[in-house]
Amino acid sequence: MQEEIINRVTNSKLKTFDLEEIYPEGKREVFDVKDWLFQELILKEKDFRESVQNHDWSQYKNSFVAISCSVDAIIPSWAFMLVASELIPFANKVVIGDLELLETVLYQELISFLDLKEFINAPVIIKGCANKPIPDSAYVFLIEKLQPVARSIMFGEACSTVPLYKIKK
Repeated sequence: MQEEIINRVTNSKLKTFDLEEIYPEGKREVFDVKDWLFQELILKEKDFRESVQNHDWSQYKNSFVAISCSVDAIIPSWAFMLVASELIPFANKVVIGDLELLETVLYQELISFLDLKEFINAPVIIKGCANKPIPDSAYVFLIEKLQPVARSIMFGEACSTVPLYKIKK
């Protein structure tokens, strides 16, 4: 007679948090202002404003956009702000920086609004493997949010976890 196999992980009080589950879907884009600089070096205000005015901003509808300059040029703050002011009506989120900063900002905002009722006094596993670009900082934001409410926090998968935090008795 065979014994029934019992999945103790399923029957445990462990709660798993997967950052991929809150990943906001949508196109990620980098908007590089270098193309609007004179010789990719100098910002001429009149020409720059003309480029901004003539650009089709609707192509960024529902996108997440990082505004940057990929060449070594001095760009005044107002230039980034001008580009952002045109993107904001179309894009879901706009930052000045690279794609990693964009993902960081997205996760920081998402995690700040999480409802953690189900994690109160529970052992929590933060899922480790991800197929989406989750920045390391997102894991820090999450542990910062979970630590005040969780009994313990581990990282990885239920079969192989690394302990991170446990309430001290």
